Amino acid sequence: MDKANTMNVLVTGGTGTTGRMVVQGLKERGIATKVGTRRPSNRDEVLFDWQKPESARAAFGGMDAVYVVAPTNTSDHGSVVLPVLEIARSCGVRRFVLLSASSLEAGGPMMGQIHSYLKDNASEWTVLRPTWFLQNFSQKHHLTTIREENAIYSATGSGRVGFIDASDIARAAVSALLADHSCNSDFILTGPETLSYSDVASKLTAVLDRAIRHVNLDVGQLVDRYCNGGLDRTYAETLASMDEWIENGNEDRVTDSIHTLTGQYPNSADAFMRQHSGCWTY
Repeated sequence: MDKANTMNVLVTGGTGTTGRMVVQGLKERGIATKVGTRRPSNRDEVLFDWQKPESARAAFGGMDAVYVVAPTNTSDHGSVVLPVLEIARSCGVRRFVLLSASSLEAGGPMMGQIHSYLKDNASEWTVLRPTWFLQNFSQKHHLTTIREENAIYSATGSGRVGFIDASDIARAAVSALLADHSCNSDFILTGPETLSYSDVASKLTAVLDRAIRHVNLDVGQLVDRYCNGGLDRTYAETLASMDEWIENGNEDRVTDSIHTLTGQYPNSADAFMRQHSGCWTY
């Protein structure tokens, strides 16, 4: 159930994959929404930079809730994000919804540090822990290699993942931000089935009517690919280790959390690929 009273919500990462959809979902429900961005360009956007805490105080002013998307240019979220969340709490923000990851437990690295902080300090909090996004194939690093090389690179072996549509994550975030009572819990979010990267390649082959292959690398090779793409080595090593996590079977699960949070069932990979088939054409 949505809160009956009007809330003011700040969406950090509001121009990103889930953030844009969260903003849209909130506005559709008539919620006063501000987008935190390093380069504000309209009246709905406010200056916000995790690594410039002085920009945060003005952004948090008058906000009741915050959708927290951690910065991707650092893996040290404890020293970068937590001081800013302290500012948020001092400004009167009471509800926090964190976008984390299924592989990151409270107290673990990166968003796991933020998860632990919210659990211990925030009066109202929800941590969304989605598995890997289907948008990784349609928007992110796999898009280029699918289009240009008809290939998907990973270090996942035959490991399986309950790939999820980011639009389902955004709907879950909106529900958590506006719920009458805060969940004060974390939720692992998945799609309706688990697939290996080879399965994804096969599904794309059928949809695109051209052969797409999965190229399996070792973790070191994947780290080098990420670094060559401009990522910090520590961050690249953390991401590559998540592929090893997949290979070991730790993402081979399906949950009902999307239905629990939203009352709707998650989108399937087949439907997603049909809906976005145009992005993979030459």
